[in-house]
Amino acid sequence: MQALKEWAVVCRALEEGRQAVLLRKGGILEYRQGFEVKKHDKFLLFPTYEHQSTEHLQADYAGRLATVLKEQPPNNVSIMSSYAEARRVAEIKDPSKLRKLERYHVWNESYVNARMAYNPKKPMSVILVRVYNLPSPIRVDTRQEWAGCKSWIPLDIDATGRHALDDCAFAKIESEVMEVLA
Repeated sequence: MQALKEWAVVCRALEEGRQAVLLRKGGILEYRQGFEVKKHDKFLLFPTYEHQSTEHLQADYAGRLATVLKEQPPNNVSIMSSYAEARRVAEIKDPSKLRKLERYHVWNESYVNARMAYNPKKPMSVILVRVYNLPSPIRVDTRQEWAGCKSWIPLDIDATGRHALDDCAFAKIESEVMEVLA
């Protein structure tokens, strides 16, 4: 199973059921082709600690960043505690659609607009995910080749876990997100 590098605070929001969509354009190393999820519909969530800031988060979740940073593992160690299944992937160029999805992610409008402006010819990928919390975290030694602004980390790990949101709650969110993406 591959792992998707994502801000640790976003991973936490996904695990807590506060977030159900990922907004991606891809890292600097993916500038030309943009972000792709098609090859990886099930993936571990690989928490990263670079570039996170309370200035980029919605007010109701910004306070969680300090807690997440206190729990950061030592250098050269990564701890994954969840995985996700991509249920729907859509490419969005219309910022008004992204505003309708703001309750399903923790980024604030200013940061979403900044991400939309990055590589403006490429659309924003909106990925509706079903998140599963692992019964035991997976600890890995971080490799140098995983460093940098790229999205995917190749791992030879299989995972199972329990839903972050119950079926009823996820079905409601899925229906609302699908309506926006239609």
